[in-house]
Amino acid sequence: MSELLRVENITKKFGNLVANEDVSFSLEENSIVSLIGPNGAGKTTLFNSIAGYYPPTSGKVYFRGQDITGKPAYEICRMGITRTFQVVKTLKEMTVEENIMTGAFLHTASRKQAQAAAGEIMELTGLTEKKNILGGSLTIIDKKRVEIARALATKPQLLMLDECMAGLNQTEIKDVMNLCLDLRKSGLTLLIVEHIMEAIMPISDRIVVLNAGKKIAEGLPKDIVNNEEVIKAYLGDRYNAESN
Repeated sequence: MSELLRVENITKKFGNLVANEDVSFSLEENSIVSLIGPNGAGKTTLFNSIAGYYPPTSGKVYFRGQDITGKPAYEICRMGITRTFQVVKTLKEMTVEENIMTGAFLHTASRKQAQAAAGEIMELTGLTEKKNILGGSLTIIDKKRVEIARALATKPQLLMLDECMAGLNQTEIKDVMNLCLDLRKSGLTLLIVEHIMEAIMPISDRIVVLNAGKKIAEGLPKDIVNNEEVIKAYLGDRYNAESN
């Protein structure tokens, strides 16, 4: 597999607050890499720097070998990097189908083509029967599905999911886990921020751990759950005992 994304020595400061400090890692094509760590560790800030929502203070982001550091979000999205948000941003007065079509319009001005793309994605994400329901009337799991579906409509090569399993029950979490695996099988690469370790460990190829803005560990899931620094900073002894 070839390298798709490389994050190189990223630092992001807000005044005197250092949200990310000298963070580096890379993603291979067709892999799932998860970014974990306690609240306030700087995970979403790092997402924002990669996706172009604000430029890093220092460091570089490379996508397919091209320096994309500081490029605007719309340009990065058009290049093939799409992200979802912690707070679901469903368009309340638009139907499920129309929500998804807004993503498809990134690459086409044709309503017919956008509608066709939305149809394929609704089938993949289990939303076909709900295509005419308004975004504001959806359950939390369906809002999250729409968020993912709209992101998929932009035709990403790298899909970044920010806590897409938060607030879901066990059955719904399993559904999202299976969707992530299906997306990887289809050729997508995924970078996932998540707190539900029981969900993220089985589907991840590698784990990157942040704490207080710094990367403290990176490796295979089986190595991360036994890493003493990660246990102390985030997982806790209870998780370590349960995973062994």
